[in-house]
Amino acid sequence: MKKVVLVGTGMVGMSFAYAAMNQNLCDELVLCDINKQRAIGEAQDLNHGLAFSKTSMTIYAGEYEDCGDADIVVISAGVGQKSGETRLQLLQRNLEIFKTIVGPIVESGFDGIFVVATNPVDIMTRITRKLSGFPNNKVIGTGTTLDSARLRYLLGEYFTIDPRNIHGYVIGEHGDSEFVPWSQLTLGTKPVLDELIGSDKYKMSDLDDIEENVRHAAYKIIEAKGATYYGIGMAICRVIRAILQDENSILTVSARMENTYGKLIPSKVYVGNPCIINKNGAVRQIDLSLDVREMRKLSESCEMLDKVFNELDFKGK
Repeated sequence: MKKVVLVGTGMVGMSFAYAAMNQNLCDELVLCDINKQRAIGEAQDLNHGLAFSKTSMTIYAGEYEDCGDADIVVISAGVGQKSGETRLQLLQRNLEIFKTIVGPIVESGFDGIFVVATNPVDIMTRITRKLSGFPNNKVIGTGTTLDSARLRYLLGEYFTIDPRNIHGYVIGEHGDSEFVPWSQLTLGTKPVLDELIGSDKYKMSDLDDIEENVRHAAYKIIEAKGATYYGIGMAICRVIRAILQDENSILTVSARMENTYGKLIPSKVYVGNPCIINKNGAVRQIDLSLDVREMRKLSESCEMLDKVFNELDFKGK
């Protein structure tokens, strides 16, 4: 029996829950929220659709005590990102919320894996690691999984190639300092930069525009409809499936960087980078063969995240 507890039944959390039900992701799904009535209502709404789905999932509203025997706890609780607001500006408000969440979950006897989706996700994941005291591999953020999916989708349109045959990642902060290491991206097995050589149709300036569109996709969606939730909900499902099915899949989750990329990356920082995911969580980081410019970008992104985290006051209210 696979059990997942969701903390936070806002739009992101419920987009995940709806996708999880339709994908038959687990056997038991528990919804927790500071607004218990909302969690009850959301559970009822999902249950009323079970007859139309291919799952026999048990779904109900619960408490932190229900985390005790869970395989995974997903945290999507927190205040939402406002139009024009950066993910980092959310930090202090969401830190205070996490102080009331992580402790009770650990006290329940939970010994599974945390999957964090709350923004700014890299720092919130590191906060969860600090507050929980869990092993590094058992605290994972959604990182740049969604950004990487956005990249593949846009490149698929540009090159008229199935996105599943485009192999590449967005790495770094899930935010303004994220970037695409083009030196590592391939179309099938062909380096994308080779595709540009002598081509009148494909240009590096177009790829730069695609990278910029990926970086600012959330801002555009928020401006248009107020929030983003469908894409990240499905990204959470993807990470959880890799864990529950012991896939050993490589995903750009936000995981703790330890002895990665030599001494150029601050230790303990959490950032989006390709990582092997299985039943034990984030078991191994993958060092990409970045060029000098890309390595500098990753280092600067990590240093910024490390600086912001180290300025936090964990003894506050």
